[in-house]
Amino acid sequence: MLGRLAVWVLLAAFLLHAPAARADKPPIIDAHSQADKKIDLEDIISLMDDAGVTRTILSARSRRKPEDLTAFAARHPDRITLAVRTKGQNVKQVKQQVKTRAYGAMAEVLMWHREKKKQSVTTATGETMAPPQVVMPPDHPKAQKLLKIARKWKWPFIPHIEFASAGDDYAPFMAKLEDQMRRYPDHPFVLIHMGLLTFAEVKRLIEAHPNIHFIPAHSDPLSVAKYDAPFTEMFSGRVLAPQWKDLIVRHKDRFIIGFDMVWSHEWKKFYLDEVTYWRDALADLPEDVAHAVAHRNAERLWRLPPAK
Repeated sequence: MLGRLAVWVLLAAFLLHAPAARADKPPIIDAHSQADKKIDLEDIISLMDDAGVTRTILSARSRRKPEDLTAFAARHPDRITLAVRTKGQNVKQVKQQVKTRAYGAMAEVLMWHREKKKQSVTTATGETMAPPQVVMPPDHPKAQKLLKIARKWKWPFIPHIEFASAGDDYAPFMAKLEDQMRRYPDHPFVLIHMGLLTFAEVKRLIEAHPNIHFIPAHSDPLSVAKYDAPFTEMFSGRVLAPQWKDLIVRHKDRFIIGFDMVWSHEWKKFYLDEVTYWRDALADLPEDVAHAVAHRNAERLWRLPPAK
């Protein structure tokens, strides 16, 4: 009797956290991912096909040169939108990319980035390197010039600021970011990784700034467990926690799906599982909200054709 009762308890718990069934399966646009030198670019298309991801906004990373992606995007114009690489690039190099007119976006701009030891990679010379710490305030001349380029081309500006790790830099970085949003109220700002902010902080920013948006990359349980960073935890089981679900439903135009795959091993090991988490989360949202988050917000902000 006790064993049968335990089975019913487990079944009830599963049903409570399982996403609601829905006939439609909204297309997904990945608003921010990257490709290193090791990945076969055609593998990205295969993975997108397997995951049901319609389009990816993609930038070069590590030893992958920006021009390496040009031919790839030309072969798949309906699947890949190129993002200007900013990491490891000075402003002159960014402008050289823009001049080619091959781009439809600008990748994230690292402003406060902690060293990621768990994301170490081995270079061609056998040296082990971890993504380094970067501290560049929003009012830094380089950051200002990159924002100017994004504004000129009407590309959303994507600051990468890890507020949960920033310590004493939290307050000045937040103040300067909010000042920028107030000065350019018609330009969209998109915090990637939710800015590593708490629910209360995200809610406050949304209510204070009509032009703030969020990409919840690495906010799923798989990513929170595997990465060396205090990413924002948004899930309860396989679906969004109630407070996050409620916030997204009330502000459906502020959230944009993005997975921020970077290294070859991440694409191969984690991509499909992370997409599945978000598929489950989308299935638990009202249909109009699911479509907004999955693809319509990206279409609007980056002026993309409607996903099929």
